[in-house]
Amino acid sequence: MGEKTEFRAGDQVPNTGIYMEIGENDRIMGIQNPQTIHLEAGDKFPEPSNHNRKWSRKHRNSEN
Repeated sequence: MGEKTEFRAGDQVPNTGIYMEIGENDRIMGIQNPQTIHLEAGDKFPEPSNHNRKWSRKHRNSEN
């Protein structure tokens, strides 16, 4: 199985890095001003700004 790519609040951070919110219709319309945070491996993910959103690792080539 592959590595998990979407995380909920309270999940343990697998790798140190910058994570951003993703959610409903984000691939179609995008999320306006998604929250981004830097987390260390072993930390817990905080609550996102919207209950329908999750966390995903921000890729280096992302503009947001």
